[in-house]
Amino acid sequence: MNPSLIHELDLTISRVIEAPRSAVWNAWTDPASFEQWWVPAPAKCRVLEMDLRPGGAFTTQISEDGGEFAPHINGCFLAVDHLERIVFTNSLVGGWRPAENPFMSAIITLADHPQGTEYVAHVMHKNNADRNMHEEMGFADGWGTVIAQLAAMVER
Repeated sequence: MNPSLIHELDLTISRVIEAPRSAVWNAWTDPASFEQWWVPAPAKCRVLEMDLRPGGAFTTQISEDGGEFAPHINGCFLAVDHLERIVFTNSLVGGWRPAENPFMSAIITLADHPQGTEYVAHVMHKNNADRNMHEEMGFADGWGTVIAQLAAMVER
């Protein structure tokens, strides 16, 4: 299921990646590969937990400018449909436990495209204020940059 965009609450970004869906999927689901593209360079990502199943923990850290690693995502996978869809949220943490500071849920979909893979990230927020804050924080640039980094990695 792919929800339709609710402009007041959601942000969406997409790109055609010139690589097979399996390559994009592997870059998403292999922690060592994921760390290479998930945050805008030169920041670094560290995957602490990536339990790819509904209810599984999804925990990453970020290091800006080579400094100490700090919390980035502390969330939970809601759905993992092989080669097609990954749904995660920071409204829950691993084991379906409620999170302290819920902010968003994301649906990542992969579909065949004549040039490779259509990658869509649909990010949903609980209210308009959170959506607008995410947009003002640089959603398009940030998520666009990491999708470009993902593409550069798998298109090689």
